[in-house]
Amino acid sequence: MPEPAKATSHEALVRDSWSRCVDYGLTHGSLPRFDRPGAGELSILLESQQALVGTTQREVLPYYENILANSNCLIMLADSQGRLLQSWGDCRFIAPAQAGGFAPGASWAERGIGTNAIGTVLACGEAVHIQRDEHFLQANRFMAGAASPLYDAERRLIGVLDVSSDSYLPPAHTLGMVRVMSQAVENRLILNLFRDRYFQLAFSTSQDSLDSQWAGLLVFDDGGLVVSANRRADSLLGVSLARASLTALFDLSLAQLLDQPEGRPFILRTAGRLRFHGLITRPRRQPVGKACPASAEALELAALDLGDPRVRKALRQAERMLERDIPILVQGETGVGKEVLVKALHRASPRAAGPLVAVNCAAIPAELVEAELFGYEKGAFTGANPKGSVGLIRKADQGILFLDEVGDMPPGVQARLLRVLQERQVQPLGGGDASPVDIQLISATNRPLREDVEAGRFRRDLYYRIAGLPISLPPLRERQDKAALFQRVLAMHREPHQPERLGDEVLALFERHPWPGNLRQLASVIQVALALAEDGPIRPEHLPDDFFSDLERPVGTAAAGPAPVTDLVRLSGDLQAQLAACSGNLSHLARQLGVSRNTLYKRLREQGLARG
Repeated sequence: MPEPAKATSHEALVRDSWSRCVDYGLTHGSLPRFDRPGAGELSILLESQQALVGTTQREVLPYYENILANSNCLIMLADSQGRLLQSWGDCRFIAPAQAGGFAPGASWAERGIGTNAIGTVLACGEAVHIQRDEHFLQANRFMAGAASPLYDAERRLIGVLDVSSDSYLPPAHTLGMVRVMSQAVENRLILNLFRDRYFQLAFSTSQDSLDSQWAGLLVFDDGGLVVSANRRADSLLGVSLARASLTALFDLSLAQLLDQPEGRPFILRTAGRLRFHGLITRPRRQPVGKACPASAEALELAALDLGDPRVRKALRQAERMLERDIPILVQGETGVGKEVLVKALHRASPRAAGPLVAVNCAAIPAELVEAELFGYEKGAFTGANPKGSVGLIRKADQGILFLDEVGDMPPGVQARLLRVLQERQVQPLGGGDASPVDIQLISATNRPLREDVEAGRFRRDLYYRIAGLPISLPPLRERQDKAALFQRVLAMHREPHQPERLGDEVLALFERHPWPGNLRQLASVIQVALALAEDGPIRPEHLPDDFFSDLERPVGTAAAGPAPVTDLVRLSGDLQAQLAACSGNLSHLARQLGVSRNTLYKRLREQGLARG
């Protein structure tokens, strides 16, 4: 999501934070409670955040060495819970009594520390500067700090970057610097994830700033669909770029854009005639297909058939409907691959040369859905684009309109959509002539839409308009082609030097797993494991903790069962001695014992050797 706009003054922001501190039961005389984890938990935390720490270090150290080295300040990186992961710079201003708060694992959440730059960023969602006397706890008033949130390629808050000092630093300067550093980190996270398979477009109002962290950055696939974007791109274009198409953003065809020489700036103009300088970078490897950044890549339709009978039936039926322009309703749990299927259907359809316009009906604010879908005339409502808007339905003309989460569409919009489907023309808000449209409709939902119809939450007549062919995708836990699917997702995310197949031990764990997050969770688990395994094979200790939590607590159960008997036998010895022999390295000990880090850590907690 874009960086939140400041809705309140700095004084109000601090006042709100102090109010929260009172609610937490803190007083100005309270001592900071940093809640540092035990050695085992800290080891797991730091190991799981290696990629973020490494990326941040590479991006922030040049700023420290070139700009901040002469200042008595410390750069700190915390995770999304406010737990300190790493710090760089001058820590001489920290007294011995305060050192515990600046050690890895220390939590700077407001609940225990009161108003402070890191914790207040997590609470309010925007960059802040906290002066000495603005700290709620008197014990923290020896320093001032500025911090900014960090978002990953999917706009999830993953951390906070902070610059703190016990000497005076100009608030505006320090806040600006930490924003620059956080933008540099976010850009690098995006490029690291996508540069091998996707095109990148940098754009800015000045040619001289195209290679800076303040350039807008768009990552797109070979069909022109935006896979990811930095927050600066949102700001420059003034729109949300989720699932946007480049041809809808710029007054340039995809072919013209891809014909631009790599590394040579060119002129870009938006549909609203804003002028930018652009620079395109091609992928290191040829794109495999269109992207689905949250789960897996979109492939050719035949490539989605890995042997599951239900999936094969859905693919064959849907492909036949495309030839007859019959609406398709794709049903299934969140993360089963509905969007991947729709992209593959578009590639296989007679409308492949036309646009695929995706609309997330749950993501657009209810009061804006009509304007987004049907367009509007200039001056139709306060805050509207003065030139009006053609709307997403008209943008899908000659192509496919994909209504994702269609069950969340407001009732009033359902009626207007029904009229469009009946009349095959769109009437924009605010009057104006109706425009004919030629679209193929594909909808998707994770809701029991038939039940919503019976309960009166969804129009019956609209349901039968969008559900010419209802098809269902099974959840991952029920699929009969899991083994092939595991290997397919691994192939999508592995680097050329990494092993081509999952080992039997990991495959056995994957087969037993309930996969409540479906393909989206599978892709995430494999990406994390590949990062932790580096050049070697994926082993159980490389799998994230949440994976084992789900494994021990299958879908529909409330509590985890006992550890497997084999694990109990392996963990029955003197764990303290074994841990000491491994110098406290949990991953190394787990590998020696042949158990997961999660199982090992649970047993350490039970024996009082780690905090729980």
